[in-house]
Amino acid sequence: MSSRPDTRLGHPALARDKHLGTIGYLAIFFSSIIAVMVIPGWRLPWAALICLLVALLLYPQALRGLAKWRWLVMIALLSVPPIFLSGEIDRHVWVIPYASQGLLNAMQIALRIVVVLVSVQGLTSSVDISSLAGLLERAGLHGLGFSFGIAVNLLASLQQSAQNAWRSLWMRGGLRKKRWRAIRLLAVTILANALKEAEEIALAAEGRAFSPARARSLPIKTSNWDWPVAALSVMAILGLALIP
Repeated sequence: MSSRPDTRLGHPALARDKHLGTIGYLAIFFSSIIAVMVIPGWRLPWAALICLLVALLLYPQALRGLAKWRWLVMIALLSVPPIFLSGEIDRHVWVIPYASQGLLNAMQIALRIVVVLVSVQGLTSSVDISSLAGLLERAGLHGLGFSFGIAVNLLASLQQSAQNAWRSLWMRGGLRKKRWRAIRLLAVTILANALKEAEEIALAAEGRAFSPARARSLPIKTSNWDWPVAALSVMAILGLALIP
């Protein structure tokens, strides 16, 4: 695999390991998600540590991207409430009561969220969208691969469109009064832009006589390390789940 960032379908790769192909990255992705979802709570820190170390080795940019404030705020909003709502209140920090069991649950939730976010960002930054689309086409899901590639390709443009709409609304003072109405208008603007992009792509596909039944299978990037990595991922999950 080339070390040059791949820009096909408008999704540049942030990090790439030349020894792995699509199957290898998918195996690591699914094993990471399954590990943090099915591993018992007292083994979760070890499973999360292994997943994060693998992510640090393969796509460190995903870990650094998680340090942005919006991700940290989202993780806090999802993981903090169980501290006060889960279990019996039996501890205090100064004058703030909390449940020790709730604190444990909150830490587990935070670990799971971090691993899932890093896994998703690592997969999307390391695997060509065309390869994922090719897998779907080869699996018999004709047209779904093309649709998936287009959908992911549009994420960057829709995000930029949403940012432009937000900045325009902010600069015009739209959030100073009637904030709920402004947020609804912002949502309508983003939805309208998404529908416009989808319509343009549909018209372009129709103009080129595209048919899902005759969609060409896209090539899949493979490596000699893919299947050994997949087997090692399965063994790691089984080991963490079954060893007493």
